Amino acid sequence: MPLDANTDPADIAARWAARFDAAIAAGDAAAIAACFRDDSHWRDIIGLSWAVDTTSGKDALAGKLAERAATSKARGFRVHPDRLAPRMMERAGIPVVEAFLLFETEAGQGTAQLRIRADEAEGEADGKALAWTLMTALDEIRGHSEAEERERREEPAFLRDFHGPNWLEKRERARAYKDHDPTVLVVGGGHAGITAAARLGALNVDTLVIDKEKRIGDNWRLRYHGLKLHNQIPSNHMPYLPFPGIWQKYIPKDKIANWLESYVDILDINFWTETALEKASYDETHKCWTAEVRLADGNLRLMHPRHIIVATGVSATPNLPQIPTLDRYKGEVIHTHQFSEGSRWKDRPVLILGVGTSAHDIAQDLEGHGAKVTMVQRSASVVVNVEPSAQFYDGVFFEEGPSIEDKDLISLSLPLEVVKSVHKHLTDKVREIDKPILDGLAAKGFKLHFGEDGTGWNLLFRTRGGGYYFNIGGSELIVEGRVGLIQWDDMETFTEAGYKMKDGEEHQADLVILATGYKGFEHAVETMFGETVLERLGQIWGFDAGQELANMWMATPQPGLWFTAGAFSQCRFFSKYLALQIKARELGLV
Repeated sequence: MPLDANTDPADIAARWAARFDAAIAAGDAAAIAACFRDDSHWRDIIGLSWAVDTTSGKDALAGKLAERAATSKARGFRVHPDRLAPRMMERAGIPVVEAFLLFETEAGQGTAQLRIRADEAEGEADGKALAWTLMTALDEIRGHSEAEERERREEPAFLRDFHGPNWLEKRERARAYKDHDPTVLVVGGGHAGITAAARLGALNVDTLVIDKEKRIGDNWRLRYHGLKLHNQIPSNHMPYLPFPGIWQKYIPKDKIANWLESYVDILDINFWTETALEKASYDETHKCWTAEVRLADGNLRLMHPRHIIVATGVSATPNLPQIPTLDRYKGEVIHTHQFSEGSRWKDRPVLILGVGTSAHDIAQDLEGHGAKVTMVQRSASVVVNVEPSAQFYDGVFFEEGPSIEDKDLISLSLPLEVVKSVHKHLTDKVREIDKPILDGLAAKGFKLHFGEDGTGWNLLFRTRGGGYYFNIGGSELIVEGRVGLIQWDDMETFTEAGYKMKDGEEHQADLVILATGYKGFEHAVETMFGETVLERLGQIWGFDAGQELANMWMATPQPGLWFTAGAFSQCRFFSKYLALQIKARELGLV
């Protein structure tokens, strides 16, 4: 129920924070537990520890909170004076008081994000309101904020050395690494690697990004002709340089590529193109890597970084599974990453194996060029109209008022179980909005599902990296019969000229496109670091026992090895905490 008109969310948040701070100061787990609902959640993002994890249930989180607060010397929880003021909001269909809190630890200053259900909030006058969710995150390391680090590296503005190297010459020397190695080597120069390097650079951690492509941004520039982002600008900004507000809502691939190239230049990010990490081994004695880096000229450079960040992505290496009987087919076979545009295939039959987003986009491109396209569905898939439905899942970033930094923390503060509830609520709404196209697809035999427990597409990305399609017209082509659809289970075999169905009907295909997705991090890890490191790491990506994406943006079981990947929004906000963890290790705090 809503709060009484005379009840102030700021007063409710302040009273709860004072009660919680007293319990923390006393180190009293029972008193801490008394501040939380039975079904509460606490997400710690290196706030009271150097860990990223979520704990659910008041007794479990109270004990861990008491322990970590004592170790970190957490104190001074109060309403944050410089962030968005406490307010009433609705999350997962539940009215809540939502507030930012400020706190201190021995390491530095942090921000907490608190939610109290509105139907219980008024009980705070009697000291009885209970927190539903709490998130604690470190903002900065004491004495080493980005502003303080800028002062350390900046010469006095009035100084000029007319006989020594100027700024450009210093940049070229730093980027060349002729007389030293980087502290951090980032493998992969897409938005994930670049944002990590930008954050590390702001903290004065010497970082080099390497990438196999010829030009910065080519990992976007060389993708298929019609590619654009499927979510809008508000969720996709990059650290320090947000996208211009006058840009189109859905950014084309080439504009992204050019932006990444400019971003690297503007933010003084050290970047080597046509460079690859061939293999690396960790030196336990010296706490650094011996990394063999193949340079653009073909020579091998040995480097000894203390940290390596793998930023090759969850969709870097094409997955080329053994497709039964495909070896009988004598025509052209390509993976989706090899597809550019469809003009070559006018009036020719093309078979696409898969029904994910890339498969649909390529089918739409081919059909527009006059090709005769048939898609093969191997398993049920989520379909969601890109507008408005797909945008609902980024709802936090469309809110009026909060800064992008506040929106990031609001998003981060939602623990997995609450995210599932939010997405279930949204997916129920989306299914009603998208019902006409979903019914049309079902009538054509398209097998639909709606995500794990009906939570939609977003969590599929965080677990499988696929299994969905953002509809921008491809579904209508299937419904209208302009793109054919068959089920894998109805195919009997590939033939020299195409394929044969179980009913005996044979079809020609001049091209077979494998929309079979990509291999995960495991492939890159085994290639670069070997099987022993891969076994030590265990799961990478997908949710772990701590309700977080396994081994992402956090210390891994392999010292000195880190991972980053995901959407622009994930890379924007998690790159901050990744950089802080590495900086803390360089300062000897961990």
